[in-house]
Amino acid sequence: MQQTGIHIAGRWDAGATHIENRSPSDVSDLIGNYAQASSEHLEEALDSARKAQNIWWAAGVQKRHDVLMAIGTELMNRSAEIGELIAREEGKPVAEGKGEVYRAGQFFTWFAAEALRNQGDLAESVRSGVEVDVRREPVGVVAIVSPWNFPVATPAWKIAPALAFGNAVVWKPANLTLASAVALTDIITHQDIPAGLFNLVSGPGRDVGQRLIESHRVDAISFTGSVSVGRGIAAAAIGNMTRLQMEMGSKNPLLVMDDADLDLAVSCAAGAAFGGTGQKCTAASRLIVHESIHDAFVERLVEAAEALTVGHALDADTQLGPVVSDAQLQQNLAYIETGKAEGASLLCGGERLERASDGYYMSPAVFSGTRNDMRINREEMFAPITCVMKAGSYEEALSLANDSEFGLTAGIMTQSLARASHFRANARAGCVMVNLPTAGTDYHVPFGGRGASSYGPREQGSYAAEFYTVVKTAYVAAGDPL
Repeated sequence: MQQTGIHIAGRWDAGATHIENRSPSDVSDLIGNYAQASSEHLEEALDSARKAQNIWWAAGVQKRHDVLMAIGTELMNRSAEIGELIAREEGKPVAEGKGEVYRAGQFFTWFAAEALRNQGDLAESVRSGVEVDVRREPVGVVAIVSPWNFPVATPAWKIAPALAFGNAVVWKPANLTLASAVALTDIITHQDIPAGLFNLVSGPGRDVGQRLIESHRVDAISFTGSVSVGRGIAAAAIGNMTRLQMEMGSKNPLLVMDDADLDLAVSCAAGAAFGGTGQKCTAASRLIVHESIHDAFVERLVEAAEALTVGHALDADTQLGPVVSDAQLQQNLAYIETGKAEGASLLCGGERLERASDGYYMSPAVFSGTRNDMRINREEMFAPITCVMKAGSYEEALSLANDSEFGLTAGIMTQSLARASHFRANARAGCVMVNLPTAGTDYHVPFGGRGASSYGPREQGSYAAEFYTVVKTAYVAAGDPL
């Protein structure tokens, strides 16, 4: 059977229904028909995950290390192949797709070693003759709900720690990128793991997603997506006291100070704003620029945006691929109209583009003359659109940056050590960048934000153990040896 199905209880299944997967670069390019699970499939997946988790935990740290190393190594070795698949179905340039898959492999190899480092503590008891040890154990069955914009890397940084620490996984990926989900599932499930340890249950939200997050057989939920969906997940999960980890929206500021290296600032701003067609939770969508260099910066930014090559994701010259879907494109174009209606000046872009193939192409847009109370500066657009605001001082720029319900990443372009240090300490964000784009994080350190951007423990690095394990404190009175 062609492996375009779901994977439950150790087998591929044809699913209850199918949906089409077409390339956003060329809608005539049918990538495949992909299975949708039913509620019965989900229940079977949850049953099998519970049974397999106990076997997996008992297998020990060396086994978990070896399996994760094998998964990570295969991902890195196949990064060109799977990266091209990502480019084809998600729309990011093929070089970015390859880099994403390689990074996904690094998540698995890093957490393979972390499986061996999952050590506890010994403590002295206040009572004579009593020994105390503290250890970490798996939380149990983890539900993973992941988005389409990084269809391999985002699930990888959730799946890898879940498996490393002895958990079972039930994964619901985004329907827009099921070819990537099947490819990752195939790599994981052909390893020597218990049947049912890892389950792929793609499907509609009402039959699969909602039932998954409401299930009393799920011990933890790791979600990446929108704030509105995240709030719904939190409300649904509270009835079972299910552990939650959620990465949601953002409205990331990049401050450009009067002492910034202007060429570097424009390069970082354009890369962070438009990379991945702006479809990154770390994208720089608010550019807060000191008034003394505002006009020069904006002029160069517009030049940089207009110089970007928008095209088919598989074309070697493409710098910006299409947006992921027609619905996303229509939403982006609506934000362009919203910005103009609010009084912002559209300096370039914001138009649907025609290319040789029929796809969802859009020119990168720069708004100037924006205020922080405008919708285009308050709401996450997930688009190749960035908004420039003017600030008269560092203090005003910092105040504007922090005036948001979100707090994922924030950056500053400056040559002042004092400003850089103050910004690192006072920016209300989970990740802070100095003279770097807001987009771009390492795989071995924690990732997450504040406010509406994140909820629960951090992802990635050793901090992932806080979510994927539970702490047990044991007291032992050994008695008199004589």
